Order: sequence, then structure tokens, then C-alpha cells
Amino acid sequence: MPGPVIAGHADIEGDCGRCHAAFEREAQDPLCLECHTEVGKDLAGRAGFHGRAPGVARARCRDCHGEHEGRDADVVGLDRAAFDHGLTDYPLHGAHARVPCDSCHRPDAKFREAPGTCNACHRDDDAHAGKLGEDCGSCHQEAAWRQVRFDHDRTKFPLTGEHRDAPCALCHANGRYEGTTTDCNGCHRVDDVHVGRFGPDCEQCHRPDGWKTVRFDHGRDTKFALRGAHAPLACEACHTQGLHAGELATDCVGCHRVDDVHRGRRGDGCERCHGEASWKTEGFDHDEVERFPLRGAHRKVSCDACHTGTLGREQLATRCGGCHGDDDVHRGQLGDACDGCHVEKGWAEKVFFEHDVTRFPLLGLHATVACEQCHTTLRFHDVALECNGCHARDDLHVGRLGPDCARCHNPNGWDRWRFDHARDTRFELRGAHEPLDCHACHRAPPDSGVPLLSTCAGCHARDDRHGGGFGSDCERCHGETSWSEVTIRR
Repeated sequence: MPGPVIAGHADIEGDCGRCHAAFEREAQDPLCLECHTEVGKDLAGRAGFHGRAPGVARARCRDCHGEHEGRDADVVGLDRAAFDHGLTDYPLHGAHARVPCDSCHRPDAKFREAPGTCNACHRDDDAHAGKLGEDCGSCHQEAAWRQVRFDHDRTKFPLTGEHRDAPCALCHANGRYEGTTTDCNGCHRVDDVHVGRFGPDCEQCHRPDGWKTVRFDHGRDTKFALRGAHAPLACEACHTQGLHAGELATDCVGCHRVDDVHRGRRGDGCERCHGEASWKTEGFDHDEVERFPLRGAHRKVSCDACHTGTLGREQLATRCGGCHGDDDVHRGQLGDACDGCHVEKGWAEKVFFEHDVTRFPLLGLHATVACEQCHTTLRFHDVALECNGCHARDDLHVGRLGPDCARCHNPNGWDRWRFDHARDTRFELRGAHEPLDCHACHRAPPDSGVPLLSTCAGCHARDDRHGGGFGSDCERCHGETSWSEVTIRR
């Protein structure tokens, strides 16, 4: 015997026939696989390291695993630093790529016995305490445990409007998911200013876009359309006994008898002179005889507010700026076409502006930001369009990666960056370069005049144990996986 076998084969050391067939070297591999059945299954099924690694299927066992080198000999020859986990049944992606080997591979177990399911390693991290099953990957991502991609739209309760921004725990208290109520009143009972008088069917009037956004069409859904001064009235102003307590009067005197200064002498047909916009508007239909129909807040303005001269003789302006020049907080920057944003119902009422037609469409989280957060003054054209104009204080790189934040970041979230170093630069990150922090190489701003070299010596001059004696072409011997991995190419 040329030498002792390893400790794992010590019990068969005296039986040469267990590993060797006389005068038949080709029969040796089948003898190995008679004991190492799991390796045989991997080779047959093209699974595991032996079934996936190139060239292993055509190699002989002894080409990689020697014997008779002593009880403590390492016949596996595993180089952890250079091992490509992608050749196994469990490639390492995201945060897994940075985890030490011993975190998953226990010293007293075979490598193939390492767990391959999320729950096997992350059971203690499961905030749901197993209530959502063991398929963690259906929601969580390998890049980070807190990055969740659960699609609530695939459930019986798609999230729309402000529901999309609500924290999960707000509806699923204590991690409870099954049996969660889906009716409005189940969550919003405390928000019901009607105190139940209008019933539990809140969606008849309210929308998920905002509790105060009401979509009930009184004209379509009842026999009494709300117009003029009736439109802004609170529901309780007329429905004092609840929504379905009985039919309300729809004639003027039914509600306004006490307002009738005529004391009934003119009959009940108040609408012949009075309009719904205001009780004090009498007998004159501005919409029929003038080029300027009165709508919204204009209907409440007294005639003398505009007609300061002799009625019918003065030439009044019909453009907004003609009357509201002093009210223009934009100081003329946006022109005099105020009705492009403002409505006649009120100068500050439901101001609408389509930001997407400007040079800066609101995308992602920008769409949820209050106007005042960027427009600190009402001179809107003074706001910078570049990312750095607003986010200079958020720049963790302190200018080292330049001002063009959009190359990596996107409006959906400051931490959702998408820079592809292989596609967007001439230096693809492989091996040990891949997990490096950006600042490990980019230490100075791009306009500092200090070029970022792409040669090995540009960064690793201090690591050169040869003192430059072998030149700067380090990759002739060293690989990107590890500096200590040396393969001399002649």
C-alpha cells in the first residue's frame, strides 16, 4: 500500500477490492459511485456540483480526489474563496452572495446537506410567525429581506388610491391576514362623521383616492340636483334625520320659508326671480344677456363689485387679469390666462395644473410631493430642474459620482437604484469587484481632474508584492475572484 487512506475510508483500508479492480483502472469509478451514491445521482441527473460543473462527467474520480496520503489528507480540495456557487443547485444572488460559507454549511455536515429553502434559514426572521406559509420568496427578495414585491392586486381586495400607501400593519394588526374585513366600515367606522346615519355603504359617496373626495352625484342618483349654493352644503344640512328617514321637500319654500322676505305674498314660485347660486340674486340671468356668464364664485359677487360705472355703458374686461391682476401671486410669470389652473368656483378652490405638460413631468414619488415642497415661492419658474437642485443634501456620495443622479436612481424611490456597471461603463464588475461599494473606487468627483483608471495597477499598486518587477499587466497571473488566486499564463 502506497500510504494510509483518509479517515473516512479507514474502515475499508484492508479491503483493496472495495476501491480497486485488478488490472482494470476503468472499473475504479463505478466502485467509487457504489458508495458515493448521491454523487452518482447528481451525475446522472445533471444536478449538484458534480452534475453541473463542466468536465466533471468526463473526468475520473481520482483526477480530483487522491488517496493514500494519510488520515488527515484533504481529498476534496475545495477552495472556498474561488468556488463558483453557481455550479450548484443553489446559486447565490443578492445578499446571499455576501454571507460567509459557515452561516449555511455546518462544520459537522456535508455541503450538500445545507438547507435550500427560505424558511430553513429565516424562520426566526418570519414576522408572520408561519401564518403565510414557507414560500417567503413569493414576497421577499434576495437583495434584502425588507424588499417586498407582494402584489395585493391578486387578492380579493386590490389596493387603489390611498390604500396603496397604507402600511400593511394598519389593516393586518398583529400579522393577522385571514379574515381581514374588506368593507369600508370595518376600518373607517371612526372616520364616519355621519355617525352611522347614512349606513355602512361608504363607497356610494367616498372613494379610495381620499376620504374627503366624494363622488355621489345628487343630480343623477336623486330627484334633486344640487346646483349653485346647494352644491357645497353638508349632507346633514338637509338630511337631519338620516339618509333614509323619509322624503324631503324639493320645492323652495320647503326649506326657505323663513328666508322669504315677501312672507308668501309672491307665492311659492321663488325660482322665478331667485337663483340657486344665491338667495340675493334676483330676477336677472347674466348668462343669457351678457358675453360673460357668471359661474362659481362670480355668482356670489354683487353687481356693483364689477359694474362700478353706469350699467350697460362701461367696457368691462373679460380676462382674469383684468380684475385679478393684484391677486396674481405669480407676479406675471404664468401670464394672464388664470383659468388654465384656477376655477371660477373660488380662487383657491380645486386648483388644477397638469404638471406633465411642463419640462418636468412628475413621475414616481414626485407625484405625491406637495407643491410647496419644491415651489417654496409662487414664482414657479425659479425651481431648478436637476436632481441636485433639490436632493443635494440626500447625496450620500457627496458629489463623488457627479450631479447626474438619474443615471442610477429613479423617481420611484431614492434607494431603488439600477445602475448596470457592465452595460453603462467600459469596466464590467466580476469576481471580487462585484460586491465592492461604489466609493471603494470612485473617491473623487468626476470633474476633479483625477481620472479613474481601468487597469489593475491603477487601483492595486499598493498590493503589488513584486514592486512592479512583473509590469502592470497583473491579469496575466491573477484572477478577479481573488488576489491570491494565481494562474500563470505563458
